[in-house]
Amino acid sequence: MPQGEGLYSAFGAKGVFHAICDAFCNFPQKHSRFALRTNLVSCRPVQNVATPDKFTEAASLSRERFPLAFVLSVLFLGALWFGLCRELSGEWSVNEQYNYGWFVPFFALYLFWLRWQDRPEQEVGSKKSEIGSRRVVAVLIAIPALLVLLPVRLFEIANPEWRLLAWVHAATVVTLTLLLIWWTGGNRWVRHFAFPVAFIFVAVPWPTALETPVIQGLMRVVARVAAETAMLLGTPAQVEGNLIRVSNGLVGVNEACSGIRSLQTALMIGLLFGELKRLSILRRVALVAGAVAIALLANFFRAVFLVQVAATKSISEVGHWHDTAGYTIITLLFVGTMGLAHVLGRAQGRRKRAEGRNQTVAAGVTPAESGCSATRVAYKSQPARHRTSPSDRRKRLPLQFPVSFVAAALCWLLLVEIGIASWYRLHERNLIGGIRWSVQWPEQAPNFRKLKIDPEIRSVLRFDEGEAAAWMLTSPATSENAVEPKGSGTQVNGARENAISCLLYLFRWKPGRNSALLANLHRPDVCLPASGWTQVADDGLQNYPVTGAFALPFRHFEFQRAFGDSAPQTAHAFYCLSEDRASGPSTPPQATNLPGMSGSRSEWTRAERLRTVLEGRRHLGQQVFEAIFISTEPFSAADAESHLRDLVREVVVLRQPEK
Repeated sequence: MPQGEGLYSAFGAKGVFHAICDAFCNFPQKHSRFALRTNLVSCRPVQNVATPDKFTEAASLSRERFPLAFVLSVLFLGALWFGLCRELSGEWSVNEQYNYGWFVPFFALYLFWLRWQDRPEQEVGSKKSEIGSRRVVAVLIAIPALLVLLPVRLFEIANPEWRLLAWVHAATVVTLTLLLIWWTGGNRWVRHFAFPVAFIFVAVPWPTALETPVIQGLMRVVARVAAETAMLLGTPAQVEGNLIRVSNGLVGVNEACSGIRSLQTALMIGLLFGELKRLSILRRVALVAGAVAIALLANFFRAVFLVQVAATKSISEVGHWHDTAGYTIITLLFVGTMGLAHVLGRAQGRRKRAEGRNQTVAAGVTPAESGCSATRVAYKSQPARHRTSPSDRRKRLPLQFPVSFVAAALCWLLLVEIGIASWYRLHERNLIGGIRWSVQWPEQAPNFRKLKIDPEIRSVLRFDEGEAAAWMLTSPATSENAVEPKGSGTQVNGARENAISCLLYLFRWKPGRNSALLANLHRPDVCLPASGWTQVADDGLQNYPVTGAFALPFRHFEFQRAFGDSAPQTAHAFYCLSEDRASGPSTPPQATNLPGMSGSRSEWTRAERLRTVLEGRRHLGQQVFEAIFISTEPFSAADAESHLRDLVREVVVLRQPEK
């Protein structure tokens, strides 16, 4: 074996390295200038040889300390944000006004990533007193925020559409996220990452107390502006509340035409482009104001256009052009806001370049260095005690939180979900799966036709499945139900047929997505008075058999409505609310004591919401069957109940329960 190889194998790489260093150090100084170095190990050639050992030690150290804290922190943040987005997704799905909310989490994540690319240096305290004070502050903020999640989640299960809860939930998640960011990087990191984290607020539904006045005000303003503009263009138009009367009929200005959707989308797009361009606060305010102005102006033009279409063509053409005009507004809003952001960004860029040149000269940076980035110039101008070398910055890993803190927070989140599930399951222990049923539509009935459900009704009721149909019934007008009109000398013919219009509505809510109170909104005593009907009687509950062993409970209401000098119309409305899971065997299968059937209509008060939580009532699946019989001839409650009895046997079909 050669001598060199034996030496290498005997001592190894580090042994050879130290032997060479000792040999150089023992040489007389006059023989080599290299031996004159006072610290031979720190010289560049030796450092190149020793570097692999340092990287190996750093890698092993990171493997020991990094994974557990990082994994727990990511799991904690992921659980927080997933729970928030899951609760908000119900509003994003059923309310077209907030459909844009599906994009907001992805925009926020992208903005956070952009901020991460130029994040400032971390503020890391070195003294024990500083570390102790930081822990105290973190605990004082984290404990109340984590405790708030318990009542929020408890109420969200029973009242998922309560918007006040959504704001509290979002504020709690944002607070905890910013707290972790503050723990990692200090106040500078909080200021740097605050906007991407708080961007989720643009997707939280507005509180009803704020949204309703804005919508009503916009509808009135749009109706007046559209009518006045149409008059200036030579089209006769008259404002009647939120309606505009033209020669061909009435054009309604509903929530979709009010401009509230365009307004909320403008806020989101304006804030997004302002962050992408990193505009100053004043320029961001100007950008958002410009986006709102574009949205409102475009919506006014759409209203005028639709009024012109209704006046020159027909009312039915308004529906064909409505959605197209809405998409055009979104396109104009996006392009206009992007152009305005570009103009504001260029103006700010010129100002920053001028200020950067002044700061470069003031910091003593040479002209050769003045072409470097603003981050490097700022780094050179920082005091030495605040600087962090690039190597230290690479070694310091993000999300290094105390493992015990994050583990305790994760355990608390798990306990909250387990406790809430146990609370509702405890109140549902006596419930059993009810008999499932559906409707087979009588398509062979005279004048049968399917009805289109208004989008506004869909947004309010938030049902998963909804159908409606209408057809005609005939029944003989006997002496019991035929009343001779006052002042008439003619005799009522007992054999004359009475034409009855039958309307049938069927709505279904799947388990867990909405409140159990929602099905109580489409009761006849709620909907028909809004259409001009007057309730004259409430005949109570009665079971109507479907088969020999199964019956459905219906509540019977009577209404009347008169138009001018014409004979009043009579309506008999029947309402059935069926739960997918009913009480146990000790209760009759028809369960006529449901709150939505026997009680009064839901007023959505805080006391009612609280009572729902205390009773452990969450949404387990519901179905509403509503039948309305309308006639211009008076007919008795007994005849209406007879028609319903035949209708239930004809259209209700039992089916197997879902597994």
